[in-house]
Amino acid sequence: MANSYAEAGVDTAAGDRAVELMKAAVARTHGPEVLGGVGGFAGLFDASALLGYRKPLLASGTDGVGTKVAIAQALDKHDTVGQDLVGMIVDDIVVVGAKPLFLTDYIACGKLVPERIAEIVAGVARACEATGTALVGGETAEHPGLLGVDEYDLAGAAVGVVEADALLGPDRVRDGDTVLALASSGLHSNGFSLVRKILADAGLKYGDTVDELGGPVGLALLEPTRLYTAALLDLLADSVAGPGVHAFSHVTGGGIAANLARVLPRGAWVEVDRSTWTPPTVFQVLSDLGGSRVGDHEATWNLGIGMFAIVDSDLAGAAAGSLAAHGIETWQVGTVSTAARDFAGFEQGAKGVDGGAVRLIGAYAG
Repeated sequence: MANSYAEAGVDTAAGDRAVELMKAAVARTHGPEVLGGVGGFAGLFDASALLGYRKPLLASGTDGVGTKVAIAQALDKHDTVGQDLVGMIVDDIVVVGAKPLFLTDYIACGKLVPERIAEIVAGVARACEATGTALVGGETAEHPGLLGVDEYDLAGAAVGVVEADALLGPDRVRDGDTVLALASSGLHSNGFSLVRKILADAGLKYGDTVDELGGPVGLALLEPTRLYTAALLDLLADSVAGPGVHAFSHVTGGGIAANLARVLPRGAWVEVDRSTWTPPTVFQVLSDLGGSRVGDHEATWNLGIGMFAIVDSDLAGAAAGSLAAHGIETWQVGTVSTAARDFAGFEQGAKGVDGGAVRLIGAYAG
């Protein structure tokens, strides 16, 4: 009969060791606003900077990495999923124009391996540094008997701030606005249940080489989520292009049309022109393996567009230039219209938002 926590499968000493291994990486995300360092019961963030706002609004976001972690576990490669976590959360916050302040993470695992946990958290910390977000705390929990010894799940939450009169969203979008697409780095962190099923049905293991991907398929799938936060905040701060930004949309679960529709006002519509881009190779490879067309997955994968920016048409060029300076390929995919029309075949709103209407037209380039 088990009569100690360790015999039940929970190793508190390993947890302490993991904290020691990750402390330096976490500390690099801390500015003077973070108090108390690592290891307290609560993360402390000095909010006195908010006194400089006229009417600060707090923006919050929560997300996870999803079943992409299964590929990291299979390849024993854990240094990229932390960036996926930060990207999925913080780039939701910046959609409303908010600057991220701090983030907390949560890792549930079957067996706490300190080096593995530290590797995951180091990835979180690097992405927090890149986005100007303080990693103020987190939790690692062992769940023996619920998760396998090499299994874990990763989630988190973040808080940001935006001035009330700078809040972005559908109410700012106007007829004639230009819709810019911002290139993704690949799959990001959505649709991996379908990815894993396609590979399983095709009899492919994550370590198998696929010539079109230039190496093991699993490594291509682990390409981390692109981080847009710094580029978008710089765009908003640009004295020329910034005032022309009306809305952003993060292309995550639900795919292209549904996520863009969420940030359009009711009655507005956009036709996204497929001929303006070529979906990256990874999407074509997965579609071929699954015996489907790339277009069949427009409601599941981002197909090469990780974010949309809706901007005043006169400032679209300046906005694209600002984003290009951050190394983000940007192109026009459509124009907002409020003209009356039949919305048959359009995606209208999503996730409880009664927004605008979007459909994709034409054929993909290349």
